[in-house]
Amino acid sequence: KNRRKVPDVGPDGTAAVVLAGGASRRMGRDKATMAHPAGGGSTMVEHLVMVLGSRFAPVYVVAAPGQWLPPLAAEVLRDELRGVGPLLAVGRGLRAAAADGAQWAFVCAVDMPNLTSEVIDPLVGYCGVDIVLPWDGRDHYLAGFYRTDLADHIDALVTGGERSMRALADTVVTQRVVLPPTGALLNVNAPDDLAD
Repeated sequence: KNRRKVPDVGPDGTAAVVLAGGASRRMGRDKATMAHPAGGGSTMVEHLVMVLGSRFAPVYVVAAPGQWLPPLAAEVLRDELRGVGPLLAVGRGLRAAAADGAQWAFVCAVDMPNLTSEVIDPLVGYCGVDIVLPWDGRDHYLAGFYRTDLADHIDALVTGGERSMRALADTVVTQRVVLPPTGALLNVNAPDDLAD
């Protein structure tokens, strides 16, 4: 495992988890392997791994069973099931991060082409609760810090039939950090989103 030294940006022992295995129904194709809108020849997943890998280690990418990905400077984990939403994948990433000694993980979706430090940095000082989320009028569950020891709680929620990230955030101590509206939190869900 690549345990390289990275800058002190997050709490000690912080990993990153990129969720790349979504169905991408509205987009009509796999978002992880789409070309990043800024060009340069990188895919969405390669770009996020590069951005997060400069700040956190290790980096995990949670992909769907059989999903093709380009070579990445990250550890690829596979979802056991398809089509059950992000909660199970978050649990998978947090469990792997905890096994590697990380106490925290920055968790994000692969479809955030503009993710930068303007989202990550303001959240760092609030780590001490279970989850720290940016809030700009709505919760951004897939752009926040999560304690890695939440993996067992997530498993219990999933076993009980829960599938939503809200179910997790509502049953632990969650801090929402108000941020001004910013393009850094943009998710691209459909082809028209790339034209904005």
